[in-house]
Amino acid sequence: MRCRAGIALSLLACTAGAAGAASFEFVPAPQIDLNRVYRVDKVTGEVTSCQYGLREGAVGSVGLTVCYGSGEGASAQAPSEYGLVASRHTREAGVFRVNYRTGEMSICYVQLQKEAVVCTAQANPAASGPEEAVATGQAPGRAGPSATPPQNTRP
Repeated sequence: MRCRAGIALSLLACTAGAAGAASFEFVPAPQIDLNRVYRVDKVTGEVTSCQYGLREGAVGSVGLTVCYGSGEGASAQAPSEYGLVASRHTREAGVFRVNYRTGEMSICYVQLQKEAVVCTAQANPAASGPEEAVATGQAPGRAGPSATPPQNTRP
């Protein structure tokens, strides 16, 4: 009887691990005129995105779902606990990928030329030096133009 219980517990543990590995988080892009949603694998940090697209030449069509796979910097990272955070900047098409365990962040957005989601290198604000602050441009919280390329074109 103990053997069966051990096998059952082992199978349950494997099933729970597989379900946990496939967990995702979804966040809409903060840009108010963009119907894009980002997805992150909460364990690997891989980021992808989908949005609504018009089907050319189809009258009365419901359209289609246009998805972008993970490109440069958006592929799987070291296993950790990842999430997505959208800023409150209404013209921003990208989102922040955050690592809740290390505090690292990167910015992810759809690069239409590559038809993929790309992310900047992960950075930890606590470890950043003054030379990095200069390279980022304006002081945090200041209104200014977005560094994200225009994203309001439809496929």
